[in-house]
Amino acid sequence: MHSELVASRSADPRDSRESRNESRIDSRSDSRNEARNDSRNGRPPLDSVSLAIIEQLQQDGRRPYAAIGKAVGLSEAAVRQRVQKLLDQGVMQIVAVTDPLTVGFRRQAMVGVNVEGDTESVADALTAMSEVEYVVMTAGSFDLLAEIVCEDDDHLLDVINKRIRALPGVRSTESFVYLKLKKQTYMWGTR
Repeated sequence: MHSELVASRSADPRDSRESRNESRIDSRSDSRNEARNDSRNGRPPLDSVSLAIIEQLQQDGRRPYAAIGKAVGLSEAAVRQRVQKLLDQGVMQIVAVTDPLTVGFRRQAMVGVNVEGDTESVADALTAMSEVEYVVMTAGSFDLLAEIVCEDDDHLLDVINKRIRALPGVRSTESFVYLKLKKQTYMWGTR
């Protein structure tokens, strides 16, 4: 997954110097930001350079580090370090996004789940299921929404009926079966 992003290694000796400087700047900035966590996710806020790198990768996840570096004003090596740090922190993933219906998974659905008791434990159990691609805790009609990708209707029925509804604390579910994927994009940018 990461290998598709890796550009050829630069022979420019400035890259290693800039990379070391970038590491020192990052570590100073990290220590200052440890006390100032982003209240929404408990992580330090990202600086403008990291946000610019993310936007570059949202446009093209295979864009070479050298091209990203040119766009954001860093060396290739410094960009490589920043990207690895963003991946390690779970800020982003670099993946091939497909339409599941075209790659052998003929049934996809969003399942709304109402929970009695601890919503977190049900969310954790859903997250552990290989068929569940997306889990979000919500306010409104459902406590949780889970996106499921299955091979066929029998597989979907098995996941919903025998596995999700059987979880302790699940009070009810409502399924929204996808008929056709019209739009799927992950290019919302950064703020």
